[in-house]
Amino acid sequence: MKIGYTTGVFDLFHIGHVNLLRNAKSMCDKLIVGVTTDELVSYKNKKAVIPFEERAEIVRNCKHVDVVIPQPSMDKFEAWQKLRFDIMFVGDDWFNTDKWKDIQAQFEEVGVKIVYFPYTKGTSSTILNETLERLRESNK
Repeated sequence: MKIGYTTGVFDLFHIGHVNLLRNAKSMCDKLIVGVTTDELVSYKNKKAVIPFEERAEIVRNCKHVDVVIPQPSMDKFEAWQKLRFDIMFVGDDWFNTDKWKDIQAQFEEVGVKIVYFPYTKGTSSTILNETLERLRESNK
């Protein structure tokens, strides 16, 4: 059985999230998704619009997802030590960055394949959030 793993905030769930999860599931037998906790989001100096428990429940109810777990840390290798996944799915904005070159090298040593998926053009939680903020401002 091939186990896949991906992570994300999954705030303001949108078609890009569905594309990621569908594509990931097509490449593994079991897909585990780490949903970023509110504490970790705030560590990145951001705030999720939707609270963690609700984001986790939304992801859990996506038909492509087998298991949802909290992601309390950015340490992907620590997650692998607990879950022993075979393949990890990541957005292509991380491809060839210094941080992910190191992570990929570490995972290669234990036989984990990293697959980079392209972001869905034209949509992101950031764009949706900015649009909502502009709409709220114009309605004041």
